Amino acid sequence: MAIVAAVCVGLGKGGVPVITALAVPLMSLVMSPIVAAGLLLPVFIAADVFGLIAYRKSFSRDVLKIVMVAMPLGVLIGYLTVDYVSDAMVVLILGLIGAIFALSLMLRKPVETPPRPARWGSGLFWGTITGFTSFVSHSGSVPYQIYVLPLKLEKIIFAGTVTVAFAYINIIKLVPYYLLGQLNLANMKTAAILMIPAAVSVFAGVWLIRVMPEKLFFRIIVWALLALSLKLLYDGIMGLYAP
Repeated sequence: MAIVAAVCVGLGKGGVPVITALAVPLMSLVMSPIVAAGLLLPVFIAADVFGLIAYRKSFSRDVLKIVMVAMPLGVLIGYLTVDYVSDAMVVLILGLIGAIFALSLMLRKPVETPPRPARWGSGLFWGTITGFTSFVSHSGSVPYQIYVLPLKLEKIIFAGTVTVAFAYINIIKLVPYYLLGQLNLANMKTAAILMIPAAVSVFAGVWLIRVMPEKLFFRIIVWALLALSLKLLYDGIMGLYAP
């Protein structure tokens, strides 16, 4: 299960939509989610390195300069409120927002609209939410996509931007995760082994993105966003009513 999760991490860092979000839930089938998050964070960061190499020239500076200001604020809020905020409620709200957004994209009449510019107001809001939810539940892709999808970036630029943004946020999360005891140093040997399939999968993901038609790429993103959001809704409801 750990190898499958590592492959998901690598494919996601290679640009395959939303698949990275499956890693922690998969590991949670066989261990504590907190332990899984701590074990996989070094794997995420190792895969980030290869993703940054692959997309070193393909990203949106306009998007990054906004979200890179906002995401650390969200991580800080998550760290300061970790003892007061229910993970289940955060996951539930996140799933609801993501599902509504994905369904609105799928059900509205297809009208050709010009790409939106990367605005600071909405970028700071959704970037902060991205940092917060990434810290709390590793589900930062939902608010991030709500902000970035309307910008209609080219698929390679889209993939490269998300790779750079989440590489940045994963580095930031190292400090609060360490302070909260979520980085289990005893698992570093296992994490080091998992870095191998993760690294190989990064380049498999990059290849897949380059050969995939652009319309299909964004259609997959929207469907994957809906599937992930419904999963978060389920997890949130179960968490609220857990004994």
